[in-house]
Amino acid sequence: MNKKEPFFHIVKRDALPWYQAVGIRAVAIVLALVLCGILTTITTGIDPIEVYKSIFTGAFGTERKTWITLQNLSILLLIALALTPAFKMKFWNIGGEGQVLIGGLAAGACMICLGDKLPNGVLILVMVLASIAAGAFWGFVPAFFKAKWNTNETLSTLMMNYIATQLVAFYTIVWEVPKGSGKIGIINQNSNAGWLPQIFGSKYLLSIVVAVVVTLLMYIYLNYSKQGYEISVVGESENTAKYVGIKVEKVIVRTMLLSGAVCGLVGLLLVGGINHTITTTIAGGQGFTGVLVSWMSKFNPLTMVFSSFLIIFMDRGAGEISTAFGLNHSYADILTGIILFFIIGCEFFISYKLQFRKKAEKEVQ
Repeated sequence: MNKKEPFFHIVKRDALPWYQAVGIRAVAIVLALVLCGILTTITTGIDPIEVYKSIFTGAFGTERKTWITLQNLSILLLIALALTPAFKMKFWNIGGEGQVLIGGLAAGACMICLGDKLPNGVLILVMVLASIAAGAFWGFVPAFFKAKWNTNETLSTLMMNYIATQLVAFYTIVWEVPKGSGKIGIINQNSNAGWLPQIFGSKYLLSIVVAVVVTLLMYIYLNYSKQGYEISVVGESENTAKYVGIKVEKVIVRTMLLSGAVCGLVGLLLVGGINHTITTTIAGGQGFTGVLVSWMSKFNPLTMVFSSFLIIFMDRGAGEISTAFGLNHSYADILTGIILFFIIGCEFFISYKLQFRKKAEKEVQ
């Protein structure tokens, strides 16, 4: 008795042209919006078009909202860019949150301890160096143990987040103003010592410019440099990398130093340029969201701009939904989750196709 072939096979596609891949993703987003609209009508009775309008208003309704949206986009994008070299190397760096926090703590420490001792230009330079060095060190520790003893980097980077959080919590109490308040408050509010400079008089523009520069540099680094090539080879196969003479341990440490340094730079921007204070929640969970952005974009720095925009756009619109329709923030998170599910799910149809039995039989004949 002949065994029947399965009704369909999952077959890996050849690489699709970029416009077809973009088309599949666009269809996925449209289908996600349709489903979100149906669910909105069923569960709330609200016109989904009005909900989508309010989301847009929340992100771009005023000039200030637009600048804040772009600023938030730049911070998330920078974190995703920081994590990408490690992920491309198959080093699962889940420590972006801690690396950002420790970079922010270093910047805050410089502002508090050196604010009245150094000229402002020198102070800012010290802050930049301290934040980058602190973030790089926070990336170096798990990388060293991975390279030396092959420890689990997922656990070690995750644990480093908790250490960084508790360090910030400890120094928050040490530096709290006023005593007993449990928070530091605005640092150097009167002197503005250590506050990063404004570009063209805009307090939002600095992080955006930094994000643009880092995006371009990271794209060049990953795609056109020797170090970027080594990262790709190590990510494909450590044995192959060793065979062609690449020192895998050196690549691991070097790459994590870079990831941590960029996260430390984000901490500097948050403390010295945006919030002018340090708290345990200053990163806002974006160290973990950056993981999603990096993976959604398949480690392409240019594509990350659009992935980051989608997440920030939905997040910024959440507040407007709450105000306009009395729906809490969780409702916008549900809509965001559905859209992300469709976007991630469509990657299957970009990489694979379904080959049905009849079609397969015809091809054999």
